[in-house]
Amino acid sequence: MAYSRRTNGRYKSMSDKDQKVIFPADAPLYYNEWKFSPAIEANGFVFVSGCTGTMDDGTVPVGITAQTTQAFHKINRCLEEANVGFSDIVEITTYHVELNRYLQEFIRAKDEFIAKPYPAWTAIGVSELASEGALVEIRVTAKSRYD
Repeated sequence: MAYSRRTNGRYKSMSDKDQKVIFPADAPLYYNEWKFSPAIEANGFVFVSGCTGTMDDGTVPVGITAQTTQAFHKINRCLEEANVGFSDIVEITTYHVELNRYLQEFIRAKDEFIAKPYPAWTAIGVSELASEGALVEIRVTAKSRYD
């Protein structure tokens, strides 16, 4: 059983046929250590887990631009594995350490990947992220092309 969803006031278990795990071949090993899927395709959408700008070896690049770029590269690997792209993204949620300090630089880096029509976006300031030294974490939802 994958997980439950509420139907007519009752919870119903979803079968593995209702969702597909998206796991790029070159995904970092910590997905197995932390026990989560890089992305899930379900109900006509691709849900990409939050990606920080850490490199695959766990090191963190210096600066918000480098970290944002790396995070979007990791997101792109998941999107490509699901046969969708940045133009299919309908929603972005970003988590920022020192949000106001780095926001404009983040937006410039984000704009290298995201174009019109822009998806919905929520930016949230946080005190820290799971990866030490990470300044940003990005999660996206994209419309599946196979729905």
